[in-house]
Amino acid sequence: MSSSSSERPSSRGTMAPAAVTVGKPSMWAIVQDGYGFAAEDVLRLQHMSRPSIGADEVLVHVRAASVDRGTWHIMSGLPYPIRAAGFGLRAPKALNPGRSVAGTIASIGTDVTEFAAGDEVFGTCEGSFAEYACARPSRLALKPANLSFEQAAAVPVSGLAALQAVRDHGHVEPGQHVLVVGASGGVGTFAVPIAKAFGAEVTGVCSTAKMDLVYGLGADHVVDYTRADFTRGERRYDVIVDTGGNRRLTGLRRALTPRGRLVIVGGETAGRWLGGSERSIRALLLSPLVRQKLGTFVASENAANLIVLRDLIEAGQVAPAVDRTYPLSEVAAAVSYMQEGRARGKLVISV
Repeated sequence: MSSSSSERPSSRGTMAPAAVTVGKPSMWAIVQDGYGFAAEDVLRLQHMSRPSIGADEVLVHVRAASVDRGTWHIMSGLPYPIRAAGFGLRAPKALNPGRSVAGTIASIGTDVTEFAAGDEVFGTCEGSFAEYACARPSRLALKPANLSFEQAAAVPVSGLAALQAVRDHGHVEPGQHVLVVGASGGVGTFAVPIAKAFGAEVTGVCSTAKMDLVYGLGADHVVDYTRADFTRGERRYDVIVDTGGNRRLTGLRRALTPRGRLVIVGGETAGRWLGGSERSIRALLLSPLVRQKLGTFVASENAANLIVLRDLIEAGQVAPAVDRTYPLSEVAAAVSYMQEGRARGKLVISV
């Protein structure tokens, strides 16, 4: 995407005003000044100055980014506790809600030794819906050699959550029976192949239209939730990774083995204060009182786990499932499509 012109159609079809400091290199970026529910109302494309990096940062020439549920949460500022968690109490602190990134290192800070200019990387940062973004080396890794930038950008946020759910909290072992609820979603499409890579027999739960996708990810069995209720069946699972359901804890526990593990990664409501986390809180409170292990977690964004994902990807055990790719000017459309719940895997922004 060229930045030679100071005007370009914004994501809402109007010309965004320039915000360029004279003498500084410029770029195009999605800009968000306030919180809002509808992406079309709060996200716009703007020409502006490139960010400056600190001594311990790198400047990434962004080639691709991706959209996930967290994108909407950061954009809307909901549920409210995320604002207090560092995203900005009254207005967003970050330029835009993009976090997953893939691109090349444009320049490095004086204290950076992990990377050099020209390295192809993937990971997380703030404001990745832009031609350039600042990032910390601790949240980046060299890009998988067998992925395009668009494919690599689909990995970081969702892949990290899936890896930590399966490995660190589900403690999945060879031969175990693992159920992934929401198997066709962003996190689910990584959780299925990661659990397979750890030697599990995997069952995915999704809608009728997405069953072929989940089988393609390597699932041994697929349950169509519109036709069958896995919580009422006879099969029991050693680990349930719930990435997008709103099943009651009683039903999920019924589908677990007596000492099984439930890992809640998703399952949201429209609540402004807790946003569906009530179920996770109840699971944490109940877990010490029963033999089953019930809980949730906040994913850690770190280079070590990105390297684990890269190794799995380069070994052919994990591959991102990309549904659609949008240009930078259509970030709002991508977020809206994600909110509709029709995406089969990940939505990617090509820069």
